[in-house]
Amino acid sequence: MPAGGGDLAVTAERAGPDADGDDVGPGVDGDDVGRGVDGEDARPDAAGEGAGQDADGEAAVEELPLDVDERLATLVRRLAGVLPPDVRVHRVSVASEGFDARFSALSRRYAYRVTDAPGGGDPLRRREVVWHNRPLDLDAMNAAAERLLGEHDFAAFCKKREGATTIRELHRLRWVRQEDGLLVATVVADAFCHSMVRALVGALLAVGDGRRPVAWPGQVLAGAVRDSGVHVAPAHGLCLEEVRYPPAEELAVRAAATRRVRTL
Repeated sequence: MPAGGGDLAVTAERAGPDADGDDVGPGVDGDDVGRGVDGEDARPDAAGEGAGQDADGEAAVEELPLDVDERLATLVRRLAGVLPPDVRVHRVSVASEGFDARFSALSRRYAYRVTDAPGGGDPLRRREVVWHNRPLDLDAMNAAAERLLGEHDFAAFCKKREGATTIRELHRLRWVRQEDGLLVATVVADAFCHSMVRALVGALLAVGDGRRPVAWPGQVLAGAVRDSGVHVAPAHGLCLEEVRYPPAEELAVRAAATRRVRTL
């Protein structure tokens, strides 16, 4: 470990639904993590942007002085003793130069899980699966989803933040019904604005149960303003499953490009 100081890249897993996209997890603050490591304050910069989601393998950067002589494996063990049981750190490494957990990312992949079983969902999975009380048409939802792919202004599906753009490139939005009847949406984009995934899911659920036509989500997108007919889906069905990064030598360039405000 460097003696003078630097950043640590932390690969962590956390469970919702109380976790916020920019916090380490329910009941723990980034400052608590830093103090538990070496008595110094630290604030994590995480890759996830949604609220109330689970996160599996999320990357974060802890800005910590690296003059401690603990081995990184020991650091992981110490974090396990500080963090609540719904937040686990699996790996800590020295971050590559130019690495930014949020802005260096090439894409994020989320999953959203829903059951439309008449009698409700599995009680053992109630914290990760949303029950929808109407039958859902998988083909209709996927037909509607295809109209949302590509680079667009997703203002209609985002909670606007001052000074932030709502232009995003949606790479994949696809539903599958598993053998147990569970419906899982895979959502991949270069980035997501606040509540975007859950708003997209909410719009598609309205199509799936017949309340809205297949063309409606695309019409909402074209309007580029928040539509009161779009109901944001519950947070606990959402899970951040993967964040992809470029090679180490391209991290800083990617972060700089991401920070630029996009226009169409």
